[in-house]
Amino acid sequence: MYVLGVESSCDETAAAVLRFEGESEADAGPRVLSSIVASQEDLHSRFGGVVPELASRRHVECIGPVIEEALRAAQVPLEKIDALAVTRGPGLVIALLVGLSAAKGLAWARGLPLVGVHHLEGHIFSLFLERDAANGDMEAAAFGGPPPFPHLAFVISGGHTDLYRVAAGGGAAHLGGTLDDAAGEAYDKVAASMGLGYPGGAALDQLHRAFIARGGTDAPEFPRPFLEDRPYSFSFSGLKTAVLNYLREGGYLRSDKTLAPWDRPQPIPEEVRERVAAGFQEAAVEVLAAKVDGAAKALGLGAVSVCGGVAANRCLRHRLMALSERSGWTLHLPARKYCTDNAAMIACAGGYALLREGREAFMDYLEMDADPAWELGG
Repeated sequence: MYVLGVESSCDETAAAVLRFEGESEADAGPRVLSSIVASQEDLHSRFGGVVPELASRRHVECIGPVIEEALRAAQVPLEKIDALAVTRGPGLVIALLVGLSAAKGLAWARGLPLVGVHHLEGHIFSLFLERDAANGDMEAAAFGGPPPFPHLAFVISGGHTDLYRVAAGGGAAHLGGTLDDAAGEAYDKVAASMGLGYPGGAALDQLHRAFIARGGTDAPEFPRPFLEDRPYSFSFSGLKTAVLNYLREGGYLRSDKTLAPWDRPQPIPEEVRERVAAGFQEAAVEVLAAKVDGAAKALGLGAVSVCGGVAANRCLRHRLMALSERSGWTLHLPARKYCTDNAAMIACAGGYALLREGREAFMDYLEMDADPAWELGG
């Protein structure tokens, strides 16, 4: 079975073709034949975040060529596609509508089933895609692979920091999530405050590693928001504000629009950037790792999967690896190329739904609409 996946929930226009070898969930063996992602980082970096109207216009420009390239790279003509899967939500509604409209048009024209996929469920199913040890993704080679059921799924990205208990058959129960800034959002805002551009997670991670490499020991101590009374919830607005105040007090804040141009701060010394990045990331990762470990123990789950854009963070990966060895649960990570938004994960989730429920369950889709606030697991 060949499945064409389409993703346009935020600022990546993506399409992918997967081949499912088996005829049931147990022996599906999804194989990625192509995964094409057109990023919009160049478009949004000057604004320090995603501008929805600009994102949707870029999606309109890219959706056709990206789908064509995915089919060409997979060497699978549209006539051989058996089903389509598309992100229906959550996300930016005007961005979602571009991918959904394209997928509905193709499915209707070819008489094919169309699966509307929850974006976060797609991230969870990125664990079922093959690892890429040949390209140096050794953490994924050692700790990747599909997790057993039930397991604790930690979805962590720019807009989400959520814990789920995932059972067999695709059932996911929401345990808790972010109360304000998601972890990835906090990373981007801290990076913007130091003039590091958007997205900022990779830049902060790199600065942290440089701080460690030079033997730095003077990173500032920022607060750890553990929320003891809400063990499955996260809050990073206080940590973000503490970093902004630290930069403001030092005269380094790069995003203070209240300052006149002649009063704006001088470029931040690299050593200061490294110290702030190290202090921020140590605080954020300590909270993230401790919450995951506590949830796995409290629920008696022997496996943890971590997915989403922030799952590519090296510091978080290494901290979770160490915790898994000490606490006895297994850690499952996707390959780094499948951490950020992509259509391969959407095609994977859609393909498993087709195998589970049958083709006829997904033929009535003409009234399907985008759902920007769609909740997974209630």
